[in-house]
Amino acid sequence: MTNNALLPDLERLCDDALAALSPVYDAAEYALRTAVTVDGRVNADAFDDNQFAAHGFAWFTTYVTALGQMKAWANRLKDQGKFGNLEQLILQSAFGEYLAQIIGGIPMSQGEIIRLSTLGVSDDLIASLAANPSVATLARGGNSDATRRAIAAEIEDSLDTGRFGETGLEDETLDMVRDQFRRFVEEKVSPHAHGWHERDELIPIEIVNEMSELGVFGLTIPEEFGGLGMGKTAMCVVTEELSRGYIGVGSLGTRSEIAAELIRLGGTDAQKEHYLPKLASGEILPTAVFTEPNNGSDLAHLRTRAVKDGDTYKVTGNKTWITHAARSDLMTLLTRTNPDESGYRGLSMLLAEKPRGTDENPFPADGMSGGEIEVLGYRGMKEYELSFDGFEVPTENLLGGEEGQGFKQLMATFESARIQTAARAVGVAQNALEIGMRYAKDRIQFSKPLYAFPRVYGKVAWMVVETMIARQLTYFSAFEKDQDIRCDIEAGMAKLLGARVAWSNADNALQIHGGNGYALEYQISRVLCDARILNIFEGAAEIQAQVVTRGILTR
Repeated sequence: MTNNALLPDLERLCDDALAALSPVYDAAEYALRTAVTVDGRVNADAFDDNQFAAHGFAWFTTYVTALGQMKAWANRLKDQGKFGNLEQLILQSAFGEYLAQIIGGIPMSQGEIIRLSTLGVSDDLIASLAANPSVATLARGGNSDATRRAIAAEIEDSLDTGRFGETGLEDETLDMVRDQFRRFVEEKVSPHAHGWHERDELIPIEIVNEMSELGVFGLTIPEEFGGLGMGKTAMCVVTEELSRGYIGVGSLGTRSEIAAELIRLGGTDAQKEHYLPKLASGEILPTAVFTEPNNGSDLAHLRTRAVKDGDTYKVTGNKTWITHAARSDLMTLLTRTNPDESGYRGLSMLLAEKPRGTDENPFPADGMSGGEIEVLGYRGMKEYELSFDGFEVPTENLLGGEEGQGFKQLMATFESARIQTAARAVGVAQNALEIGMRYAKDRIQFSKPLYAFPRVYGKVAWMVVETMIARQLTYFSAFEKDQDIRCDIEAGMAKLLGARVAWSNADNALQIHGGNGYALEYQISRVLCDARILNIFEGAAEIQAQVVTRGILTR
């Protein structure tokens, strides 16, 4: 370990850099607000005309917020006496790289770079930021080869310990929870995940049952309804570890999280008392049935109809990209109950029960049929297209007992769902990091391990750093949710960044494998496919950027 990799007075440099970013951020926000608002309100046409800058502003905001949370993480660790060499190097590398990208251009995706000038920041202000002594020092030397080499040395034994830097959680219970689920994953998930993927089969029901016993499905459900009553931060810890083993296992909890949140926030007392205990115990496996062909995120034009006929609703229409649909027992089904109300106001949420399907007969319910969508990755629960033709749901299963509340009820769950998805992304990113590092240490080329080469250990070191950045941004959104603070923007940023980091880590880990990474027998081929979906579901990256920027301009 070379201590001279650390810049002198690092914490002051980071504080100064954050202060230097403030006027630049204000200028970018002012320029965008001027461009897209009319009479003090965001104008949809103007926003669309300036979409590149608007979405770029979301990325800029994400970077500034992420750096702020990395410094907050460092402060917590220092207070705990845990701000060691590795953590200091991670902080330094994070600031060095993200500042350099802010000055030179932030990658929104492959081939899409947002620059401060596009955000309306003046040349003088950009030059002032770049010339700031602390910013310049960090941007020039913060993520140097010496820094990456030192990080690589610090994590030499991390594959055995599972520690790639202190998480900064100030709760010993959460550390115990993490260790418990890490052991579960190492024993029951990681050895089998690749086989499940290769055979394109459902995660074995025995694993689902063990997860039920561990409390996964009732993690955030209140104790009065049979859950553990833990917060969203605990959810992040559990989801991260499960997804580190296999994204499908981590995503099993997402179905229950969405359904329980819908019922807890929007259900009648009777609905809460009936469904929440069954969700918490795993007796009921739910699925979310929202998306329709040709609509995607455009729920305002949803067409599936639910017509009241006596004491039942008869549902007709089509849904697509429905995860775990065959093996589920309960559908949270978004329908249009009022055809005379266009847009969101005619939508209602139904708690639609169905028989659990089998391989031979996946959809045995009357008035309902479906077919599997074959996918590259994310295979452990399977994806389906569904058709409804007179499928019946009792009127008492209208969520909340009032029509027209469906979209409002769904929106109330988006914060939790996106936090959970960000945690899944962190888990996938961590998995890719560990797989890539293990291969780099084991593979001998030119008489030494791949890990000895700068282009290889540099990739691994940056994976460590950026995974921690995504983790801290995710924890931040969870902290806020646990304190009942509105966090739609923060959750959107966490998912936006987390998804990109998962993909970047998987891509770099595959590159470390070389040709072997392209072979189906190697785990990294699966992780690459799994990582790709994170930028699409629960709102594509473009939708997340839209949500973040509109949220900032209207909050």
